[in-house]
Order: sequence, then structure tokens, then C-alpha cells
Amino acid sequence: MLLLMLLLLSPILSLGDVMDTRADNEVKLTVHYQRKNQDYEGWNLWLWAQGGQGEQLDFTGEDDFGKILEVTKSSDSGSFGFIVRKENWEEKDVDKDRFMEVSGNEAEIWLVEGDETIYTEEPVKEIETPALPGELTLKVHYRRFDENYEGWNLWIWPKGGEGAAYEFTSTDEYGAVAEIPVVSGDAEELGIIIRKGEWEAKDVDMDRFIPLSKAKEGVLNLYLLEKDATLYYALEEVDLSPKILKSEPTTVNKIKVNLSVPMTLLHDREEGLKIVSGEEELEIEAIYFSEGGRPETSSSFEILLKEPLELGKSYQVVKEGYGEKEILMSGVFSTSAFEKAYHYDGELGALHEKEQTIFRLWAPTASNVTLNLFQKGDTVEAFDQVTMEKKEQGVYETVVSGDLDGIYYTYSVENLGLTQEAVDPYARAVGVNGQRAMVIDLARTNPEGFQETEKPEYKEYTDAVIYELHVRDLSISEDSGIEHKGKFLGLTENGTKGPGGVSTGLDHLVELGITHLHLLPSFDFRSIDETKLAENNFNWGYDPQHFNVPEGSYSTNPYEGEVRIREFKEMVAALHEKDIRVVMDVVYNHTGASGDSDFSKIVPGYYYRMNEDGSFSNGSGTGNETASERSMMRKYIVDSVVYWATEYKVDGFRFDLMALHDIETMKAVREALNEVDPTILIYGEGWTGGDSPLPDKEKALKRNTWRMEGIAAFSDDIRDGIKGHVFTDEDRGFVNGGEALEESIKFGVVASIDHPGVDYQNVKYSKGFWAKEPSQTITYVEAHDNLTLWDKLAISNPDESEEERQKMHRMANAMVMTSQGIPFLHAGSEFLRTKDGNHNSYNAPDEINRFVWARKAEYQENVEYMKGLIAFRKEHPAFRMAEAEMVRANLSFLEMPDRNMVGYKIEGEAVGDSFSEILVLMNANAEVRNYALPEGTYEVYVDGENAGTEVLRTEKEEVEVPGRTLLVLSKSAGNSNPVPEGDESGNPMYLWAALFLGAGLIAVMLLERKKNLKKAA
Repeated sequence: MLLLMLLLLSPILSLGDVMDTRADNEVKLTVHYQRKNQDYEGWNLWLWAQGGQGEQLDFTGEDDFGKILEVTKSSDSGSFGFIVRKENWEEKDVDKDRFMEVSGNEAEIWLVEGDETIYTEEPVKEIETPALPGELTLKVHYRRFDENYEGWNLWIWPKGGEGAAYEFTSTDEYGAVAEIPVVSGDAEELGIIIRKGEWEAKDVDMDRFIPLSKAKEGVLNLYLLEKDATLYYALEEVDLSPKILKSEPTTVNKIKVNLSVPMTLLHDREEGLKIVSGEEELEIEAIYFSEGGRPETSSSFEILLKEPLELGKSYQVVKEGYGEKEILMSGVFSTSAFEKAYHYDGELGALHEKEQTIFRLWAPTASNVTLNLFQKGDTVEAFDQVTMEKKEQGVYETVVSGDLDGIYYTYSVENLGLTQEAVDPYARAVGVNGQRAMVIDLARTNPEGFQETEKPEYKEYTDAVIYELHVRDLSISEDSGIEHKGKFLGLTENGTKGPGGVSTGLDHLVELGITHLHLLPSFDFRSIDETKLAENNFNWGYDPQHFNVPEGSYSTNPYEGEVRIREFKEMVAALHEKDIRVVMDVVYNHTGASGDSDFSKIVPGYYYRMNEDGSFSNGSGTGNETASERSMMRKYIVDSVVYWATEYKVDGFRFDLMALHDIETMKAVREALNEVDPTILIYGEGWTGGDSPLPDKEKALKRNTWRMEGIAAFSDDIRDGIKGHVFTDEDRGFVNGGEALEESIKFGVVASIDHPGVDYQNVKYSKGFWAKEPSQTITYVEAHDNLTLWDKLAISNPDESEEERQKMHRMANAMVMTSQGIPFLHAGSEFLRTKDGNHNSYNAPDEINRFVWARKAEYQENVEYMKGLIAFRKEHPAFRMAEAEMVRANLSFLEMPDRNMVGYKIEGEAVGDSFSEILVLMNANAEVRNYALPEGTYEVYVDGENAGTEVLRTEKEEVEVPGRTLLVLSKSAGNSNPVPEGDESGNPMYLWAALFLGAGLIAVMLLERKKNLKKAA
């Protein structure tokens, strides 16, 4: 019968290819976009053919009006929708979908920031220069040695305010000039960056601040010199003599040199040019200019040495008339010679004992390091300074006698003739705002019995139920009933109640039954001023400052370094006591600062990936990315996670932008944590935030997950399959009206592994498996990023009733909790959490991010449903299979009676379940569908309204699957009735007859439509 059906349907299937008789059209689209402050960084266009899928397009050029996007699309659509947005929906220019109409195979439009109008002719350009505080004129003079100012401009902002771009408007004998009116305001300083284009490059890679008090008679003259960080306020202060701008080795015996003023080379050697180290002069083999031939004049050349540089020694390039320049050693950091000579395996940081403290810093390029000691974490003057001794492998060390517990410290590190104060990257404690590291006796920070506390037990990674939470969100609301609002200690309080007497805080987590609490960044980050905690300061914390220290704003006293440590441990102990493990969100892929970070101050250029022009690569999308492939950065990451796992008893790590780390580093993390506790979870984002110089084959990308045993990646496949694409608000997924998503859902059900029941060509995003084992997949539908699930359903399905959207919401979470892999829940999803449509609430106020506990009372049925799902999953190992082979052998997909349905059967007894056979039936249609059951009686445990470990009802012969509902039915062990041979679906013959009749009707309708289309053409 099935063969006959396929033969009859084959002409119908072929008709689908010719139903639309129009040929694909090549459509040329041109979009002009103008921003009034001329800042286009991160702005792009989200474009879709009407009724089709959206995609990001970047602007391709610029003219006097602004940015231009030119693109050719193959489409029959006469209309294209678009949204001008910043980054990945960080912001929309106009908060509505707009459409451009195609005429004659082309469309050209002009758009102006904040204006909903779609112009078909160029409007009058209106560039606004933002007002700056004060009442004076800032006159910026900028000199480039090559006198080429094309593309260079200024980025200026009042300290603590928003920035804007300013163009140079004239030139004088010194260089380019910009005059900027500064009108009315309270700021005392202006920040300034000289940049090229839209952040293609920075002249000096650091924020510099201009005190407005420098103004004289209403004018503040500022003189800036290429590659010079100094701010000059008078022309006579500037040294304009020829200089060596840069000298950097490309190999251990070849040095690239850039000059401010070109020199002429008559031969292959230049008598006035030297490479020296102290009194020693190195012999030069040859000098190469870029073009070759003699004589030649150039400001860029390479020096070939007869003998290699000794790594770790200080060298200078000296040229008569040009002065001297320290050779920047970053060019050889990735060489095997450097790794061999300077990799250090020992312990770093401040190693405290009662009798003495050893201070140990890895700084192989530094010429001097001084230890500075302070009584407090916010004092300016050091009470003692100690010169440190350089040891082997580039380590500086000193020993200070006495008990230094509670003493604060920094290092003054000299590189390239510049001395900068830095905080120890291995700091275990810090003062307020992380300005000073602190020596700490960690034993005194332990709650009673902390080191002897037993961890909550669990066996397989797939046994975990992860709940993602921001520390502040849980308790900050007035209705939380929690005393320590927004603090680590807020997660230690028992018996707290909210509106209607509902349990809140820790009790709520216990009530849900989760196994792992995932905390958004809880290490020390930059964005919160810890001296102003009375203000409504919120941030997710993805701007790391000190990786090995808890965040001070979550403590009751950020000024005293030991307080945050003790309170973090008290939180972990309280959670462990309730059988909840703790996962830390870690962000080793970048730092909050770049050129002025502690890493950069101590070993310039080592800890980061750099572009060929010497600028920071930006795979994180935040300004820099760390170089995990270098051995000491890899060691730093491994040391850090091991420290958290041992000192704080942390039970898991979620790696932000994990794909920016190399695979070998992630494997080293797994290996090191296995020595501590092999049940520690490791998972992360299998994508980057931008382009990275790290080759794709080395990245810990989602598609490379199968190469990383014991490490999981987030499945955006099932996330977007369930609810629709996260970057298109209106896009729909399986539960909310999307079509042709059955294979994507199947792929998610089996946790991204290779499975014969999945047609990978019809999976929407991935076209093949990427997980070797189900434990390598994080199965989820929402997280802190993007819209909450409830907000997504409200925006994508605005015409549906709240009752229907609740059904979609419950079905989405039921799909997560009954799929293989490791389930991951966004905090508050159990009571339909909303952030009022905010896609990216990283710095939104508490009013957007906080838990509103009144919603728990309002939506108690949904809370009970989530509790039931969690309890059901924990009760049944059939949904937690640890090995791919178990899934392939015991989970098979069913033939379903209609589209937008997915069903599967699990042989429960074979995987140690109390159920012998389990059926999971999903109906994403709005209307009920019937499913013919195999012989026997089935017990229902999960439906659209209830879930749990108790039987809801029994079904036999046929079951109604309500619209937008997931059903779980089972037979207990010893009561198994197999599905009839040759008919896996169990559908009776009358259903085949109905399908046969329906197929004939469809054929007639399609043939009729074809005739109509031909007539229309």
C-alpha cells in the first residue's frame, strides 16, 4: 500500500517544481543610510524577501550622504522587508518592519536615522554635531608623519556620556585640524580616540581624557602626534624630530622597522643603524626595503641579523638622527622557540603563608618590575616598594617576610621604557573596583565545614537540569521577601515568601527540582562602579576585569577583599546543602579593556590575537580576543577553572563564545577538571562574535564539538526550530506556526547526533550531526540573550490569545525536557518571564531584568507544569541516555498522520527505565489530531496542561492529541505490546484510504492552479 501511495504521489511531487511558472528574477537593491552623528559602527541591514527568511547584510560603501548597501538577490518577490539594526539586535533604528517595492528588477531607497520615511530620492543631508558639555571650543591638531589624513577622524565623548564622530575640517603647518564647539553641561573631562573610518583602526589603542580646565580664554588647544599617547597642550611641547615609530621582530633574527620620516639606503647596510642590548651591538647581515634596488627611500624596512635575538633580553633599534626604539617582542610570541624558553609551569600570584608571602609574576618582556604594597584597596600611596628579581622562564619574584594577610598590592612593570601600574592577573582577592590585588589567607574565608562538604551526587552529564540565573535578578524585587537583595547571600536565605505566600529565592529553586544553577558572570567585572551601589546599576557582566575573584557588587562590602570570597562560598554551600550544583559563566575569550588591560601592561601583545597592522583582532565583538593557543594564556585559563573548582567547589563552567578558544585548550580544561571531579560540566557557545584570525579547524566551534570529548555546545538548531529564529522577532518555529520544521525537531530530539531517523538535508540550519554523544548537546529554547520565550511568542503571534500562547510556551518547554541531551532552562520561564520585549537587557534597569514574583502567583499552573516536567525527566532515564548508540538503538521516529507533527518511540526497558515502551507525540497544529495507538493500554504522564510522575489517564486504540500539545504515553515494564510489524506508525487501513483519497484531491487542485498561473502569465 505504501509503495502504491508513493507511485500515485510522484506526479504530484514533480508538479511542485513547475507550479510557479515565473523564472527567478535578478533584483538589484540599493540602500543609502545616514546617521546624524556619522557613527556607523555595528549598524547593518536585516533583509528578507516578503514571506521569506531574513539575513544580515553589511554596508558595502559610502558617499557624501552616508553608508551604501548594494546587493543583487534572486527572487520573484516584488517587495523586500528590512530593518536597520545595530549588531545582533542590540538596537533598531526604526522599531517597525519596513518594505521597499521592486520596480523593473531594481529598487533604490534612502533612509535617515530615526525617520520612518522611505525616500525614493536623496533627501537633504542633515548631519548633527552633538552638543558637548561646557562653553568653549576644543581645537584638535593632529599630525601624521606620512601626512595622509584620509579616513581619519575623532571620536569624542563627555566622560560617562555618549560618544560621537567628528571630522577634521582643515589643515595647517602642523597637520589636520578639527574645531569642536563645547556647549553647556557638567562633565569635567572629554574622552578622545583618533580612529580610521568606522573603527578600522585606532592611532593609539587606549581611551585618553582631556581635562577641560586646560582651556584658556574659551579655547582648548590639543596637539596629538601619531602613535604617541601623550596629550600636548602647546605646540612647543611636541617633539617633531624624526623618530623610529615601531620595531618588531617577525622571526628571531629579522626585525621590521617603521620610521616617521623616510631614510635613503644606498647599499644593503646603513652605517648609522644599530641593534643594541646595553653595551652589546648585534651584527647586521642585511637591510631590505620593500621595493628593492638601490638607492631607495622608504620609511619601512626589515633588518636581517647574523645571530638570533635572545628572547627575554631588551633590545633597541638606534638610528642617528632618529633616536632609539625598544624592540617589541610580540612578533615572536607564537614561535616554538619562545614557548620553549618561556613557558612556566609553576604557581603564580601572591602565595601566602603566615611567615612570608612569595610574589611571582610572569613578565618575560619586562625590563623591571616593582612590587607596591598598600594598607587599603583604594589608597593612592604605597607604604612600601620592593624591586623584584628576574628568574628563569621570564618570571619575576620576591619574598616579603611577615604575615601580609589583608595587605593590598600592585606591580609597576616597565616595558619598552614605559612603566605602568598593573594588578596581578592571578589576584585571588581585590579591593573596591579591583584597583588593587590583596594578599589573602583563603582558609579564613571558608564557612564552617566548607572544605569537607559533600557535593550533590549525580552520575551522567545528561542527568543535569540546568537553570540559568543572574544573581541580582532573583532577589532584587521588592516582592521577593529576601533580605540580601541582589547579593550572593540572597541565594542562602530559607523560608522567603512573595505575593500570595509563594516561595521565593532558594526555596523556589528547590521546589522546581533543578540539579544545576548556572550563574551569569559572577567574577569581577568592570561595568559596575562598586562605590555607587545605591544607584540602580545592572549589568550581565561580560566585561571581565579579574577572572579569579568574585564580583564585588554582589557582596555586602566590596571594599574589604575577603568579604566577597566568603559570601560566594556561603552561597555555594547553601546550594550544595539543597542538592543543587553551581555552574559559573566564564568569559576568558576577551577582557573588558584592551591596550590598557593588566595583561597588556605586563606582557604587551602576548595575551591577545592581533591583526597584521598591530591592532587588536575582534572576534568577540567587544574590542579584543585572547590568544588561548599561546601556552601561558592556555595555562591561565586552565589554572583559573581549577582554582574555582577546588577553592570554591564550583561544579561546572559555561564558556562564553567558546569558539574563540582553540580545541586543544578546551581539551586541556576537560583533562584538568577530570583530575578534580570528572562530573564537572563544561559547555559553551559554539560560535564567535566576529571574525577571528584563529583558523576554523582549530576553533571550538559547534561543528567541531564531536572532537571535544566531555564538552557540550548549545544547540541553536532546536532553539530556533522550536520558536523561530532569534534574530527575527516575527519568525515562527514549530510550536508557534512555522512550517517544514519536523526534521529540525527530530535533530534536536536526538541531541544533534548521527541518527538514521533524521533527514539531515531538511534540517534547517545544520546539515549533518555535530555531536558525537548526546551529552555534548545543550538542549534549550531560551537563554538570557535575545527575547524571552514569552516575549517571542507575543511578538510572533500577536493575534493569538494568551491562552493559546501559554499552550505554545508549555509545549516548547516540554520539548526541551523530553529531548535527549542536557536540558537548559532560562530562569523565570516557569512563570512566563517577560522583559517587555527587550532583546539585549545586558545593562537594562532592574525594572526589566528582575523577577516579578507576583507572576509566580498569577501563573502557578505553569510553575506546576515545569515542576512536573523536571520530576518526570529525573524519574526516567529513557530521556537521559548518555551514549549515542543507546539513542540510535532505542529511539525510533513514528510516521505521523499530518504535517507539523513529530512522534517517536523509546524502548524504555532496554535503557533501564521502569517503562517498557514510551511514546512521545507532538502536535504543533492549532487543532486536535488523532493518533492510532498500537495494541494495548497506555498511561498518559504529560499533556498540554499537566506533567509529572503520576498517571493522568489511560488511552487505548486511538488518542486525541490536542493542538499545540506534547503527549507522553507509556507502558510499564512487563506490559509491552509491540508496534505491528511493517507498520511502525500503527495507523489502521482506513487512514491509508483517507490519505489515498486526499492525495487525489491535492493532485486535482495543483493541476488547476498550474492552469491558472499559466493564464495569469
